[in-house]
Amino acid sequence: MSSTSKGVRWLLVAIGLVVVVMAAAAALAAWWLQRPLPLATAAVELSIEPGATPRDVAAGWVHAGVMTHAEWLYQWFRWSGQARRIRAGSYEVETGVTPRQLLDKMVQGDELLEKLRIPEGATWRQLRAALSTAPHLKPTLGTLAEAAVMQQLGSSADSAEGRFFPDTYVYSRGVSDLTVLRRAHAAMQRRLDAAWAQRAADTPLKSPDQLLILASIVEKETGPRDDPAMVAAVFLNRLRIGMPLQTDPTVIYGLGEAFDGNLRKRDLQADGAYNTYTRAGLPPTPIALPSVASLQAVAKPAPTRALYFVSRGDGSSVFSDNLADHNRAVNKYQRKSPP
Repeated sequence: MSSTSKGVRWLLVAIGLVVVVMAAAAALAAWWLQRPLPLATAAVELSIEPGATPRDVAAGWVHAGVMTHAEWLYQWFRWSGQARRIRAGSYEVETGVTPRQLLDKMVQGDELLEKLRIPEGATWRQLRAALSTAPHLKPTLGTLAEAAVMQQLGSSADSAEGRFFPDTYVYSRGVSDLTVLRRAHAAMQRRLDAAWAQRAADTPLKSPDQLLILASIVEKETGPRDDPAMVAAVFLNRLRIGMPLQTDPTVIYGLGEAFDGNLRKRDLQADGAYNTYTRAGLPPTPIALPSVASLQAVAKPAPTRALYFVSRGDGSSVFSDNLADHNRAVNKYQRKSPP
């Protein structure tokens, strides 16, 4: 046999061996991709930061408790052609997850999410407390003053009160409290802008901020069976004639933590920035987070001349155009005196 023939034969053998090895490797890879990954615990979590490379992600999973070789995961990410589609976020995998399922979860953005409910009528102090206890939310606000918080949100407002939309916010584990605040602030700004654009032509309010302040008062004054548009109309009517708003919630807000649940006559008589019995006009800031209903009620109040209202004690109110009718309603529903 010539040397050329021997060379060809050995080349064919080598090629065959390569083919066999490649086929075996492909079979092994296919087998590995379908096999559950061993985990150090029943569930393993990983937060992928924006800008993390596929190699960082593979190493992160192994460090978190996926018991395999980081290089294998990395090569799988590359070989799949989807490495660049891995999304930042917080993920959790449980016993039985395969390499293929692991990658699919990250590509689809199937994150581990938490929820934070910001209730209507909450104050900034209450919102800040809720943020501090929200699960898996990274605390960054610390002892920042309100103006500093608003500056980080891109707002020139000195006060944070009332400037976040009450809603339920879904967030990825590990994001900062400022991230949630930024979304809530943007949501309130959109709704405030929409309400201001729809304001009645004869409104005495001069700016969106004034609308926000009054909406926060309406939020605290409206009973569960009241029409917020009627409550808003009363306060707007008072503003038009220069009558003090005379609303208890602003006084309570001004008392802050000193309020013990009992509003006394001396509290109503003590002058202060939020005492709408001693000072005409609006208080300097909102007093709570207004709902969409309250914002819209101030923008489009009910057509009424009412200047007074008193609670019936069942979540609804009696509205009156004059003081005599109001006093009769007070006697009937508050003092329980015969008409």
